[in-house]
Amino acid sequence: MNSKNLDNLVKTGQLKTEPFNQLEFIGLVSSGEKRLKDATNTTLAIESRFDLAYNAAHSLALAALRWHGYRAGNRYIVFQVLPHTIEVGPEVWRVLAKCHNNRNLAEYEGHMEIDEQLLLDLLVATKIVLEKVNGLKS
Repeated sequence: MNSKNLDNLVKTGQLKTEPFNQLEFIGLVSSGEKRLKDATNTTLAIESRFDLAYNAAHSLALAALRWHGYRAGNRYIVFQVLPHTIEVGPEVWRVLAKCHNNRNLAEYEGHMEIDEQLLLDLLVATKIVLEKVNGLKS
């Protein structure tokens, strides 16, 4: 983990330091795990599954950031800093960034563009984030 990069984001106001809270971390991970599990339920609409998987990824990415003692100023930054919090590559955070943009289109413009492949990519990326976050516990 390269805390220098995270500290630079504190200087620009995109992150702030905040002491780690074990109960918050556990709650975020638990929420992410439950949502991810529910997102695999193929009887749900694709939009619902996407929403569950996206929120699982966000909860887990936030847990990783909080584990390092930082809090985000906005939702997107938790995905951008994943290379520094849990050392994932662009194949993960780019999927999550794309999903964040799609989520915003749905939330703010009522336009949801989700296909099965994007959902599958999101589920894979979220599972990788979960695996890495679970590695922080040890």
